[in-house]
Amino acid sequence: MRLHAIRADITTLSVDAIVNAANSSLLGGGGVDGAIHRAAGPELVAECRLLGGCKTGEAKLTRGHRLLAAYVIHTVGPVWRGGEHGEPDLLADCYRNALALAERHRLRRIAFPCIGTGIYGYPLQAAARIAIDTVLAHTGTGIEEVVFCCYSEADLAVYAGLLG
Repeated sequence: MRLHAIRADITTLSVDAIVNAANSSLLGGGGVDGAIHRAAGPELVAECRLLGGCKTGEAKLTRGHRLLAAYVIHTVGPVWRGGEHGEPDLLADCYRNALALAERHRLRRIAFPCIGTGIYGYPLQAAARIAIDTVLAHTGTGIEEVVFCCYSEADLAVYAGLLG
């Protein structure tokens, strides 16, 4: 499995699936979530309405609609409350469950945003370490490429440093 980090708009990537750092309603919001919903069009929110929301750490799949990516994997990261309320395990679950869902649907190339580091307040360095470690620990064999799609140069520098 190839892992790499880039700075880009995740909605423009041509991969099998992009991951949405969603809120529990799955009906759109700010940040990455809002950008994905705007780019995918109103069909995405209509499909998300049928899913009944999503719990923190879980992952659900929809079509990509107007995106280049065929699918969107929605996952809800934990709100940072100091790290003593299960946040690391919940964040790792986001990555584990997204990868498992991608494999079940035979998706080979997947792009992740920096889950939880926006309005949910997860510290970037800790979140990036969990993201990379969790993906590296993935034991499935179907995923060929994982892209960590960073919004800023600062985010990219952290991921690039951890990836070596």
